[in-house]
Amino acid sequence: MRRLIDLATAVPERKGARKEAKKEAFLSMVGGEAVAFYRSLLEILDFLGESTLAFARLFRGKSSFRRSDLTLLLQECGAQALPIVSLISLLVGLILAFVGAIQLKLFGAQVYVADIVAIGMVRVMGAIMTGIIMAGRTGAAFAAQIGTMQVNEEIDALKTMGIAPVDFLVLPRMIALIIMMPLLCIYADLMGILGGMVVGVGLLDINPIEYLNRTQETLTLTTVWIGLFHSAVFGVLVALSGCLRACSVAGALRTSGMRRHRPW
Repeated sequence: MRRLIDLATAVPERKGARKEAKKEAFLSMVGGEAVAFYRSLLEILDFLGESTLAFARLFRGKSSFRRSDLTLLLQECGAQALPIVSLISLLVGLILAFVGAIQLKLFGAQVYVADIVAIGMVRVMGAIMTGIIMAGRTGAAFAAQIGTMQVNEEIDALKTMGIAPVDFLVLPRMIALIIMMPLLCIYADLMGILGGMVVGVGLLDINPIEYLNRTQETLTLTTVWIGLFHSAVFGVLVALSGCLRACSVAGALRTSGMRRHRPW
C-alpha cells in the first residue's frame, strides 16, 4: 500500500492541467437554444396529436384502458385532494374578504364584501387555485408515475402486448381530471365563500343571512359556468403537462416508439 501511495504522489500535478471550461460563444448559445426549442415544440405537437387521437378512439369505443384504473385515478384526483383544496380555498376567501373590507369600510359599504368574494371565487379564483393545487399535487404525481414506468421499461412492455401507452396511461388521467376538476372547483368556491363569510361576520358584523342573500343575488348561472369551463380546461392542461414532462425521463415516450404505435 505504501509503495502504491509513493507511486501516486511521485509525479506532482502539472500547473494548468485542469483547463477551465471554455465559454460558449453567444451565437452558438442562441443557436442551441433555438434548436432545443424547435425540438421541444415538435414533441409537444406530437404528444397533443397522440392525445387527440386517443380521445377519438375513446369516442369510437376502441380505447384500451382499465376501468379500475380510472376509478382509482378519480379517487386520487378527487377525494384525496379535498384537504389541501379546502385549506387553500378557505384562505383565499379570507384574503379576498379582508382586502375588500379595508377599501369598502371607507364608504360604509361593508356588505358588498359578499359580492367581491362570490364573484372573485366563482368566476376566477376558485378555478385558478384548484388548477395550481392540482398541477403541483396531481400533475407532478402523473409525471413521476409514468416516468418511473418509462425507466423500468414498462412502456416497452405495453407496446409489446399491443397496447397503446397513450390510451392506457394518458387517457384515463385526462378523463379523471376533466371529471373531477369542475367538482373540485365547485367545492373550492363554497370554501372560499365560507372564508369570506368568516371575515364578514366576524370582523364586519354582517348578519350571516344577509351575507348569504347578497351572495345569492350576486351570482348568476353565467358566472358559475365560466368558472366550471375554466376548471375543465385547467384539468386538461394539468394532465397533458404532467404526462408530457414524464417524456423527458430516460428519453421521451416518443423515443421509445410511442409515436409510431398505431394499434388501430
